[in-house]
Amino acid sequence: MSDPDALEGIATPERRQKALGHDGPRAAILAQLAERRLPGAILLHGPQGIGKATFAFEMAAAILVASGDEDAQRVEEQIASLSHPNLFLVRRTLNKTGSKISATISVDQIARRDTGDSHPLRDRLHQTRGRDGYRVAVIDSIDDLTPSAANALLKILEEPPPETIFLLVSHRPGQLLPTIRSRCHSLALRPLDDALVRAILIEQDATLGQAELDRAVALAGGRPRRAFETLALEPESALGALQAWLIDPNRHPAGVALQLADALGADAQSTELSFAREMLDDWMADEARNAAMQPQGRMRLASANELWDKAHALFAEADDINLDMKQTLVAIFDAIRKHAAMSASVSAEHP
Repeated sequence: MSDPDALEGIATPERRQKALGHDGPRAAILAQLAERRLPGAILLHGPQGIGKATFAFEMAAAILVASGDEDAQRVEEQIASLSHPNLFLVRRTLNKTGSKISATISVDQIARRDTGDSHPLRDRLHQTRGRDGYRVAVIDSIDDLTPSAANALLKILEEPPPETIFLLVSHRPGQLLPTIRSRCHSLALRPLDDALVRAILIEQDATLGQAELDRAVALAGGRPRRAFETLALEPESALGALQAWLIDPNRHPAGVALQLADALGADAQSTELSFAREMLDDWMADEARNAAMQPQGRMRLASANELWDKAHALFAEADDINLDMKQTLVAIFDAIRKHAAMSASVSAEHP
């Protein structure tokens, strides 16, 4: 089952199996494993591109080795080829015509026999196990489940098969069914520090130049996947200009924001625009966090929350009815400038 999100030349999570960073969640799971008190379902959540799926397969390997009768090398080889009989993976697949990757995980993959040769997860989990030890089901990602598939998974979690561990990867845990979240042990994985992102890039390609590394790490925001995607962009990408603009939006002439909107909004499906939206999300989230930590930050926090809601509403409207993305970006950049000006004024009044 190929990874629909795989990057060319980069090892897929099941082949990599070693996630740098995330020491806290790793220690928590390994301690529970050593004491044989693993929860039935673990929700691994955090921003997309920080290595959650790789971490899930690393933990799957640890669980299968600790509870089974094969050595680590053999287990890791089987996981890499997705051939271990006690490992179950659910992710988006080719549609029924085989022409493209499906946008969602269907209920057929969870609880009903589909029209192909494979069996849904529920049926496979109730078959006789292929090896001694725990069975591990990885769902990458649970955010991709259709509502029917999510409800089918909930029924499995409510009456789980014995000695089965579910590792559920989520980029947006707040959008999951509360009843699913309540049945999971939740572990938050955070963006990596710049040194770890740099180490991952060098591990992949030791020939990268210093300028390439610095640019990729700066734009990554702690997400190795974004760093790899950045390397595929042209050096004169508008993302660097956006990053500089966000440092102080009101320090630049208004025309800079218009130029950014023209460059980034030219293709609504471009990788650059996808990056830009993530960068804007990160910036707005940081604004809200910083405001919440300031004694006099109530007004700034309210403005940051209003900005977040407005930006996401504008993007959603543009996506739903195919509006001009350039004009959408102009409106969002204008809202960011107004928020930044208000924040600067509040900071000047309450240094």
